[in-house]
Amino acid sequence: MTWNQKQKKQRSLYIPYAGPVLLEFPLLNKGSAFSMEERRNFNLLGLLPEVVETIEEQAERAWIQYQGFKTEIDKHIYLRNIQDTNETLFYRLVNNHLDEMMPVIYTPTVGAACERFSEIYRRSRGVFISYQNRHNMDDILQNVPNHNIKVIVVTDGERILGLGDQGIGGMGIPIGKLSLYTACGGISPAYTLPVVLDVGTNNQQLLNDPLYMGWRNPRITDDEYYEFVDEFIQAVKQRWPDVLLQFEDFAQKNAMPLLNRYRNEICSFNDDIQGTAAVTVGTLIAASRAAGGQLSEKKIVFLGAGSAGMRHCRNDHRPDPARRIKRGSGAAESLYGRSLWPADRQDAEPAAFPDQTGAEARKSQ
Repeated sequence: MTWNQKQKKQRSLYIPYAGPVLLEFPLLNKGSAFSMEERRNFNLLGLLPEVVETIEEQAERAWIQYQGFKTEIDKHIYLRNIQDTNETLFYRLVNNHLDEMMPVIYTPTVGAACERFSEIYRRSRGVFISYQNRHNMDDILQNVPNHNIKVIVVTDGERILGLGDQGIGGMGIPIGKLSLYTACGGISPAYTLPVVLDVGTNNQQLLNDPLYMGWRNPRITDDEYYEFVDEFIQAVKQRWPDVLLQFEDFAQKNAMPLLNRYRNEICSFNDDIQGTAAVTVGTLIAASRAAGGQLSEKKIVFLGAGSAGMRHCRNDHRPDPARRIKRGSGAAESLYGRSLWPADRQDAEPAAFPDQTGAEARKSQ
């Protein structure tokens, strides 16, 4: 069930906003779809054109406007503007044109949006927590207008897609990811919160950019970094004790330590480690069934082996999903046996792959 379908089933609720303030609240703003009765009740008379439109009519106009943009980044900016003014319209439009708009909302277009985040910035969404404000953590989370947050996607912006350190520009990833969770998974946007932990940046281009909106400082590391993240986690637990926390696009050196530290303390997961692993295992099982035979009989090549691919290949870091595969499938034995071949990795150590000779390992690079 999509967000728009769920919304039709919702009961009426008390609205504490009226007039121009209501039109500025994206979760509640209906724009030209406010009925005449609603316009009278919420002090909107004269603030909107005369015609009362249906959501379908609004979506059709938005689709025509969308088609007028020629570049993907301009389409992304346009959609984000709708999202920040009228979320009901945004998700109706996206659901009407999901195949067309998914690559614009998220990858690959979101990469360019992250790189140009400060340049194309229009309006705040989510929470920006800088190291400079670490002692105000509780106050910052209390400022979040939505009280019943159930899903948080958080990044520190250090390893954004294949682009590396994007500082606070990494906020584009939590925003985009949560948009997909609503459009495809039906999670109400009122329950979601994108967060970026601004711990500085080592991207000199950003530090030199007069438009960069993040903390202009090299990244904090070691104890300072982990103490800051811990302050954030404890504040989240205090504010929303039952929330699901997703770690997104953290550098590998921090991703696993953070996951190991907090996986039993707060409901959390790392999408780049566990999410990717779960999808990979499921895909391999499906491919094996389609090809016939046991997965243990197949050879698996990871082309362009990045950190996620190498994590799958290494025997000493076994993703949990594989260990839960039922006996007899041959999958677990295959995944961590003699059938994994990384390719296109210049720094791969042959010793990490004992099933290959040194020559074979180098050849696979």
